[in-house]
Amino acid sequence: MDKGFIDILNEHRNLIYKVCNLYCDDPEDRKDLFQEIVFQIWKSLGSFRNEAALSTWMYRIALNTAITHFKKEKRAVKPISVTGIDLPDLDDSGAGEEGLQQLARAIEHLDKIDKSIILLYLEEKSYDEISEITGLSKSNVGVRINRIKTKLSQTLNP
Repeated sequence: MDKGFIDILNEHRNLIYKVCNLYCDDPEDRKDLFQEIVFQIWKSLGSFRNEAALSTWMYRIALNTAITHFKKEKRAVKPISVTGIDLPDLDDSGAGEEGLQQLARAIEHLDKIDKSIILLYLEEKSYDEISEITGLSKSNVGVRINRIKTKLSQTLNP
């Protein structure tokens, strides 16, 4: 691998780790997915056209790879841990650590696309960036975020 690619990976490895942690709870599966994402980024790097931020482009590849990685292997769906994902500080709403744990458990029950959308939303990505990464329209992103918030709210406050 050339030094430029390694520098890019080192600079953006946290986003790859977050996607791997979101979609895999088994350490070996995370390693496999990480390698697959790195391979897909390496394979696609020549097609990067600077039309979006490099991190946006990498998120899109990482999320698409994560979503399709398990479809190919037709693994059984199992709960996915969101441990390792940086969630916003909810202390000012009185939620505290227990609130974060409840939020993480609620996110585990979302489908794969909704998990990726909420991950990007929690990373404070704009609707435009989320749209670009996921391939959804900006208005669809807004609708889905509102629906996800409603689902999470209903789960957390029955």
